[in-house]
Amino acid sequence: MKVLVIPEDFRKDQYLLKPIVEGLLEGIGARAVVRICTDPLLGGVREALEWERIRPIVSRYRSMYRILLVVDRDGDLHRTASLAALEQKADGLNPPFALVTAQAVEEVETWTLAGLDLPS
Repeated sequence: MKVLVIPEDFRKDQYLLKPIVEGLLEGIGARAVVRICTDPLLGGVREALEWERIRPIVSRYRSMYRILLVVDRDGDLHRTASLAALEQKADGLNPPFALVTAQAVEEVETWTLAGLDLPS
């Protein structure tokens, strides 16, 4: 399986998301090659939640990858609805495409901390 991860801003998040997604997939027994989307640069969560910015990425990579969009929640309790709307729009493409979205509560960096054995 090949997975393309779309972060809200790859410049720093790529170093966290690639090993996290690889570890999650390995944990469920899936062998996957994980790639981080670096073209285009989405300059933050606002752009990552715009279908006009996500659609070209999905159109470009859908035949080669399963696609995962990951954004920070940043305290926005309505972000789930925005992500569900993007998944629905991808499902409405012809042919339909299953875009998977996830929000890090509150930040991607906390996912990294969750995987560490910290001193007591």
